This record gives sequence, structure tokens and C-alpha cells, in this order.
Amino acid sequence: MRVDQPVLCDDPILRHDLQLPDSWWADLAGTLEKVSAVDTDRVAVRQQYMDRAIPQFVGIPARAVTCWTTAHSDVHWANLTDPLRLLDWEGWGQAPEGFDAAKLYAYTLLQPDTAACVRAVFPILGSPAGLAAEATMCAQLLQTVARGDNLDLEDRLRDWSEELRRR
Repeated sequence: MRVDQPVLCDDPILRHDLQLPDSWWADLAGTLEKVSAVDTDRVAVRQQYMDRAIPQFVGIPARAVTCWTTAHSDVHWANLTDPLRLLDWEGWGQAPEGFDAAKLYAYTLLQPDTAACVRAVFPILGSPAGLAAEATMCAQLLQTVARGDNLDLEDRLRDWSEELRRR
């Protein structure tokens, strides 16, 4: 399928502040809520990965996930358009509740105003229920940093992992 709208960013990492209307954010929250309710056997993130990666990269034990939901699993700025279209669906499946919000937040860390907006729109972030998703996403991206990717995010990811350890 061809989408006529350009993506919001050529890179998954948001490198400039976006001024998106409240209606766009509401559409995104509603879309991800609908996705989370889809029943599937597909898996986007496995507990076994979390058990290994979270202690290694975030420095806290991985907790057992209490709520698995369906996630797009690749929600970042190069997969979003305005008006809202969510692109790149090959990795969707079960993930810890709040995983899509955590991924979008992670790729927004260089833009504090937009990152605060992501947290406001997705209150699971910062909550006990969202800890597994946040720790998983932080671990995934710190793992990419260890491989030499996403180096622009390294300091912010380390700050995030410190905040997760305090929680």
C-alpha cells in the first residue's frame, strides 16, 4: 500500500521538536489502544530476552510481565505521518503493556518537550505497570549502543536507566 503523507522524520530518532496538534496525539493514543486489544499469538518481545537484557543493560532484575498486550513494536518517528498513519508492521506481536509508548519515548529523548508530551499522552510511562516495557526498551536501545548504533541517544538512555533503577 502506498501512503501519500511523508513520515514525520527521516530517522527513528526525533532530532527536532515537532508541533503536533492535540488531535494527532489523541489519534495515536486511540490507535495504539486498538492495537493493544488485538488477540494474537505473534510475539514481539520474549520474557527470556527481558530476563537476560534488562539486568545486563539497565542493571535491575527483570520482573515477570503481568500484562502482555499486542504492540506494533516499531513506533518511532520514521514510521509515523501527519495525518496519522502507522507504518512498518512486520514486527507486531505480544509485548509488555506500554511497549509502543516506551519505544516512542526512547526515540524522543533528544527533544525534552516532545518527550514530556509522550509521557503525558501515555501515562503508563512512569507507572509501576509500565516499568517492564520501559526497562525492555531501554535495554534494547542500550544494546544497540553497545554495537555502535544510536550513539546520539547514549547519554539520555543512561540517564533513563538510572531513573529506572531508582524506581
